[in-house]
Amino acid sequence: MYPLPRRHGRAGALAAGTALLAALAACGGGSSPSSSTAAGGGGSAASGSGSPSAAAKDDALAKMLPSSISGKGSLTIGTDASYAPSEFVDTDGKTVVGFDADLAKALGQVLGLNVTLQNAPFGTIIEGVKSGKFDLGVSSFTINPDRMKQVDMVSYYSAGTSWAVPQGNPMGITPDNACGKKIAVQKDTVQQDDITKRSKKCTDAGKPAITIEPYTLQSDVTSAVVTGKDDAELADSPVIAYAVKQTNGKLQQVGDIYDSAPYGIVVPKGQGDYAKAVQGAVQKLIDSGTYQSILSKWGVQQGAVKTAQIDPTS
Repeated sequence: MYPLPRRHGRAGALAAGTALLAALAACGGGSSPSSSTAAGGGGSAASGSGSPSAAAKDDALAKMLPSSISGKGSLTIGTDASYAPSEFVDTDGKTVVGFDADLAKALGQVLGLNVTLQNAPFGTIIEGVKSGKFDLGVSSFTINPDRMKQVDMVSYYSAGTSWAVPQGNPMGITPDNACGKKIAVQKDTVQQDDITKRSKKCTDAGKPAITIEPYTLQSDVTSAVVTGKDDAELADSPVIAYAVKQTNGKLQQVGDIYDSAPYGIVVPKGQGDYAKAVQGAVQKLIDSGTYQSILSKWGVQQGAVKTAQIDPTS
């Protein structure tokens, strides 16, 4: 799961009127990519009830922040709110929720900062962090060498790639048997790179190319498969697991999870101890149990890590 990254979110017209949108209200929200929403602590209709307890401020870590951050007392965090259960727009059409959203809020608590999650197209977030538009990026970014050349990345979760097909898998698709099929994927993601390479393998072997259907929004990827427009989809493993659950039996996972790699919080380079402060705050959440509580709330414990690292090499 290396090269580029993944997603974005609101449901497309293709799925309007179907039962899918009720189940995927998470992915569907009505906010625009440029809207700003406060990070909420409450559960959503899709997440279950209850919220993890507040995390305690760590004064030593807070003192490591750049004065430009500590002075304003807040963090503006760029996120592509279409990637349930990582980050998505809740049923009120404006609040960003998900396990990334909850972790971002808890991170702010440890650092003594208020957190605002700003919904933005996935492919713009790293540039936004580099330019100063965002203080951090939290949006299920897979850590890879290309990104680490541009920004620092603090690891906090591990995910791989999974595939989903309509229930019963009528086309008999697997990750290694998709030649000639229509496969949906989100633009600017590691999965788009993955499926492009798989299509080339098909043609190199004298088989039909994969018809790659790229979508700006991950919610539209899932809608395309549920409605039969496309034959299968691939995305990060927690996203596929959540889509299978939320579509109430319309989808099933096929094949094993592969190419597992860490997610990273995007931090601007050259900002003194900023990355160390973020790393220390994530580690405190892990050590205190708050991290596990958040993952458990969203049913994504399988990707938990024990150590937060800055720019891990593997």
